[in-house]
Amino acid sequence: MPRRRRGVQPDSDRPLYMISVAAELAGVHPQTLRIYERRQLVSPNRSSGNTRLYSDADIDRLRLIQHLTQDEGINLAGVIRIIELEDERARLDDETQQLRLIIDAMRRRLAEYDVTRARVTRTEMVLVPRGGLQRRYPA
Repeated sequence: MPRRRRGVQPDSDRPLYMISVAAELAGVHPQTLRIYERRQLVSPNRSSGNTRLYSDADIDRLRLIQHLTQDEGINLAGVIRIIELEDERARLDDETQQLRLIIDAMRRRLAEYDVTRARVTRTEMVLVPRGGLQRRYPA
């Protein structure tokens, strides 16, 4: 699952907390964090000594998981699906924004084209007997 979520600052992805601190901040037991990691609900970074290091974004996600399981009564399979759908929605929001920017740029270019086309005077080449080709400008 992607770790970066919409609205989360890049600094919030910096690994800061060992498992005991992260568990306390999220209000869960450290073993619960290990379960969540096995279920791929969170993906903490690892130190060079293989210690789990959780970021502020991970803590936010853990709090969301706790809310969904404890307050809303959703099982972990449901939580996984909710998070997948939320990540997909965020991805689609980003894609929609990109497409809107492209459409706006295309509309501006089309408007510029229309202005340019209106400025260009249409000319026709006509054959004049014994005079060759001449340009004729419409009235």
